Amino acid sequence: MKKIIVTLGLFSAVLFSAQKSENYLQIGYASICCGTPSNKPVMDYINQFQKKSKIKNLEMYRQSGLGREGEYNLYIGIDGLSKTQKTSFIKGLKAAIDAQNNARNKESNGIVNFNESEMVKKSDLSNARNLTLINNK
Repeated sequence: MKKIIVTLGLFSAVLFSAQKSENYLQIGYASICCGTPSNKPVMDYINQFQKKSKIKNLEMYRQSGLGREGEYNLYIGIDGLSKTQKTSFIKGLKAAIDAQNNARNKESNGIVNFNESEMVKKSDLSNARNLTLINNK
């Protein structure tokens, strides 16, 4: 048991010491009745932005297990972006999420939540459960 706790603690320390970002955008995927919406529009936008801006990889995490119907959050580290890139990225991300929410069936499809002015700190993520690094290339 002690070995498991030590190994888990060491893994967590390595994982979070390797993080580059201190500030993360949070995108929440919520269910209405029939599961969460797809993250494809958001991931497509992120991949397009990375190609257009010649950014190798944005630091992203997924926190699962937030509800009975598969609710989850995505966290995107933005400290590696310049000020103009951050502004452009957030504006485009908001547009992609708004388009997805406007196209959904309001009776049954879930919603994507995003507040561009709300940042999550690295210290908050270090305490989060069910957090997985997303390899987005």
